[in-house]
Amino acid sequence: MGAAREIRADYDRDTIAIYQAYPPAIADAALAAGRFVPPFSFHRMTWIKPSFLWLMHRSNWAQKRGQERVLCVRVRRSGWEAALAQAVLTSFEPTVFTDPDTWAEQFATARVHLQWDPERSLRGAGLPYDSIQVGLSRHVIREYADDWVARIEDYTPVVRKVYTLLQSGRADKARRFLPPERVYPVGGELGRRLSLRA
Repeated sequence: MGAAREIRADYDRDTIAIYQAYPPAIADAALAAGRFVPPFSFHRMTWIKPSFLWLMHRSNWAQKRGQERVLCVRVRRSGWEAALAQAVLTSFEPTVFTDPDTWAEQFATARVHLQWDPERSLRGAGLPYDSIQVGLSRHVIREYADDWVARIEDYTPVVRKVYTLLQSGRADKARRFLPPERVYPVGGELGRRLSLRA
């Protein structure tokens, strides 16, 4: 059946934290405005991820060019769940779709894409369970930016602190600065469509 799949996130009653890495120009503009504004692009898909360590793996702890700044975006849970309700998996899953053609038809017109990738450890190793990332197409990006985002925080200082501790062999201390992530509740038919599995 493959790796376990569950949404793990830092969330409260109203919001869920997702993480994105950007070049300084986009991050500075967003932080100054309290929302996404140009040079952020409203015309291309943007991927949002609730796993902090997955983004650290992807951005190499904000060391990659164009990903030097890490933002924690607090998204309203109503918006996050609206995105999940529209999401179509990026690959065919026989437990979700009756046949590959049905999946292909839905994927071709999907406003939101959903992908599962191996979760990452503090040192970047793959773990035996998957982490979710959600791709918002240009058809929903304005809704995300204008209605779903509650606030934006600069997590770059935290990222740099944890990276420095890791580089100096102090993983136990680095772990104390990680955001608290726990299983996000999704049930019933939506859970099946997202291909959640224990």
